[in-house]
Amino acid sequence: MFFSIPTAKDILNCSFIHTSRKKTNIEKIKSEYFYPSSEKEIALLSQEVNEDASIETLIQIFNHHSVVIILDKNNDPIGSIAASQMIEYLHNSYNQLKAFYDTVIQTTDASVTVIDSDEHVCTWTGGAEKIFSVKKEEIIGQPITRFFDSNKLEILQTLHKGKSILRHHHQPRSDLFVLINSNPVYFNNRIIGAVVSETDVTNQVVLNEKLFNMSTEVHRLEQEVAKYKDFVDPFTTIKGKSAAIQKTIQLARKVCSVKSTVLILGESGVGKEVFAKAIHEASEKPKAPFISINCGAIPASLFESELFGYERGAFSGADQKGKKGKIELARGGTLFLDEIGEMPLEMQVKLLRVLQERKYYRIGGEKEIDVDFRVIAATNRDLKGLMNEGKFREDLYYRLNVVSLHIPPLRERREDIIELTHHFLNTFSISYSRPIHEFPKDIMLELLHYDWPGNIRELRNIAERLIVFATDGLIKQDYLPFSTTNTSFDTNQEPVSSASLEAHGETILTLQTEMNRFEKGLIKRALKIVNGNKLECARQLGITRATLYNRMNRLNLS
Repeated sequence: MFFSIPTAKDILNCSFIHTSRKKTNIEKIKSEYFYPSSEKEIALLSQEVNEDASIETLIQIFNHHSVVIILDKNNDPIGSIAASQMIEYLHNSYNQLKAFYDTVIQTTDASVTVIDSDEHVCTWTGGAEKIFSVKKEEIIGQPITRFFDSNKLEILQTLHKGKSILRHHHQPRSDLFVLINSNPVYFNNRIIGAVVSETDVTNQVVLNEKLFNMSTEVHRLEQEVAKYKDFVDPFTTIKGKSAAIQKTIQLARKVCSVKSTVLILGESGVGKEVFAKAIHEASEKPKAPFISINCGAIPASLFESELFGYERGAFSGADQKGKKGKIELARGGTLFLDEIGEMPLEMQVKLLRVLQERKYYRIGGEKEIDVDFRVIAATNRDLKGLMNEGKFREDLYYRLNVVSLHIPPLRERREDIIELTHHFLNTFSISYSRPIHEFPKDIMLELLHYDWPGNIRELRNIAERLIVFATDGLIKQDYLPFSTTNTSFDTNQEPVSSASLEAHGETILTLQTEMNRFEKGLIKRALKIVNGNKLECARQLGITRATLYNRMNRLNLS
């Protein structure tokens, strides 16, 4: 039995050729077969070949000759094969191959189905009998469409379109989950059949749901235990094991032992405020205030009152009781100045004075107020470039830049993408009560190859998007808003502005509203496919009929 293409010598030495006449003289070999034939007849009935000749060569020779004489590398005869012996060899080879094939099919626990070009079932394993409750004797030799709906047969897609399927999830029944692999059978460059294997993964899905529920409970218990701990390292909230982020964390830890001013630099979305809060929590008392102010979000005319506060009656429209400023609210804690590069130039002078003297006045006030707070500033702008343009004061820059921390962008710490993705997916999966059965490798490769201009904030939003769309517990590549392999987009296209959206009547809705819209459309489409049969609709969606009715009532679907 050969699993590789045999040569003439292999066939001659095979145990199948029981009557092989191994002669050492060509004339003796010829006389054995052809005596008393003439030389002309012998030439017509025999053919000499080298021992390395392939089986295809031998078959072509047997179309015209009765005997093949095998020659070694020195052109000396080592034996002969007659047409009857060749038939015996091929017959035995076929029977041995069939014996191996039958044994493999009997040994596998998986469901394996083989159909020919006419869609007739050729192979049906015991695993297929268990999954589909159809006996081998009933289905072998019959069209597969006689037993199953052709629209639900992945194997027909493989047979007619040559479509291969790898690890595709399928739910043939409400209580059954299978994993499908399928390939076409090619012979002489045409498809002559198809093979599909289906592995029952119901137990894994059930265990995954149980694990999800246990993870949810463990997460809840961890939160409860954390309430009774005396100390929790605030830097554990910063995810990532890359050398770049770990170096930044180590520098931040060193800052916690003193109250020096810290300047955090990094692109938008890298987690500057997360670092600021970690430094604050690690260095201040448990109830110390953390006051954040976004310097780019407050109009210049209101900035001074927001920062310093005002006395009652300080200006027209002021609160009669007066108002404390952000600096006063941060007393004994931390004042976080986010986007410090956006602070109006005139306010930079006043902030510098507060940082130098640790004293200030409210607007309209006459009493000098002492301050005791730590300043942490952050920006995604190039402060040195702003200094050269005259948009940021040099003295304020050096006052803030006592200790600087640079947070690397996500594209420079790609090894952290996997941990961050699983962290966000787990968080939103628990939040939305949507267990995920599997996260495909091709989607993770897309995330790893993407450049992440929005950094961790963008990754978090995409993780939430994937959970929102994965209503069946399966995350698909179509849910990604980008593709690292798609180069067909127009790079010169202008981005759509808010004004443009409003002009076309489009508005941004809340996440829950968008989810309800999506779910309502999904249920309506499913009901249309099954002609309004709610029991069948629930089965196809993988939920109970009671759950379907509850969701239809909530979404006002009659």
